Amino acid sequence: MTVFDTKVTNSYSQEDVQQILHLAIARHADDKNKEFSYAQLLEIAAELEISSESLRLAEREWSEQQGEIQQRQAFNAYRQGRFKKRVGNYVIINSVLVLVDLLSGSGLSWSLYILLFWGLGVGLDGWNTYQTKGEDYEMAFQKWYRKHQVKQFFNKVVNRWLKAWQA
Repeated sequence: MTVFDTKVTNSYSQEDVQQILHLAIARHADDKNKEFSYAQLLEIAAELEISSESLRLAEREWSEQQGEIQQRQAFNAYRQGRFKKRVGNYVIINSVLVLVDLLSGSGLSWSLYILLFWGLGVGLDGWNTYQTKGEDYEMAFQKWYRKHQVKQFFNKVVNRWLKAWQA
């Protein structure tokens, strides 16, 4: 008896079932752009003896997870944009300082200290910007998310007020 034959007669853990079904669905939908309708999703769930209530709750949880992923992507894009701006400022200002130091006739002296110390700060900021795991990242994300939510709330209030005022 081969290893495969013995595995077929064994039972599977929930994680194994999820992985096997994931692979089977991926093979069934050779075209990555193929989409399943809600009716097909209900049919699959019914065949697996998953209640429509469980499916609805799972779909809602999945939707919330997708929303959080999009929020994190927006947060990462915001941080990277802010970092790129800081690097641009660093390059422009330090280029001018190095040029002034060179034109003063004494060669490179004082501008190197500014270049190095400011560069250290930019390097640390870059490290923090591209670090997407850990407690510091979570705290920064939560702070940004709350600030983002407050902005959205005030924008909605102002838009409603403007619409009411225009009518």
